[in-house]
Amino acid sequence: MCDPLCQSLHMRTVERSSDSDSRAALATALRDVAAGDRAALRTIFNATSAKLLGICLRVLKDREEAEDALQDVFVSVWQRASSFDPAKASAITWLATIARNRSIDRLRSRKQQRFSAPLEDGLEIPDDAPDAFTLAADGQGRQQLKGCIAELENRAQSMIRAAFFDGLAYSQLAERAGVPLGTLKGWMRRGLRQLRECLQK
Repeated sequence: MCDPLCQSLHMRTVERSSDSDSRAALATALRDVAAGDRAALRTIFNATSAKLLGICLRVLKDREEAEDALQDVFVSVWQRASSFDPAKASAITWLATIARNRSIDRLRSRKQQRFSAPLEDGLEIPDDAPDAFTLAADGQGRQQLKGCIAELENRAQSMIRAAFFDGLAYSQLAERAGVPLGTLKGWMRRGLRQLRECLQK
């Protein structure tokens, strides 16, 4: 008969197996989408829309805009599924990258309309290759990302969180910190380099 410790270990094994199966199913569905399978896109939507909407909402802080951004995300998935490479990132990480990028696009567009001028020197939007920050959406990498951010100095922690999780531009961060834009960019480069090195350990 299995004692409580044995039962706990068994449950963890089952959860890990379930996570692995889910990742494999998503990767398979993305390959099917790349082949033009609309049912596979619906499967991906049903499995990930809640998590991806949460990412959009965190950046945009507006439910209606987040829902619009989510629609953009799945249009992008339909158009770009063939670019997904499971050797480079898990399916959910790839999807989360698109969600964050589309949300930042929409946030910038909203700010440009509000001020009738483009934001200069804004935060560069990365391509859809996964980066350190989208690991936050992958259950396996969440704790690692949290630990690596905690190892950064306080200034770098706050800047990186504001840029990547709140969608603030470099110019806004420089103004908030009361430093020249070049100084802020230097801080960010050093912080991102340290974070990347930590995540690659």
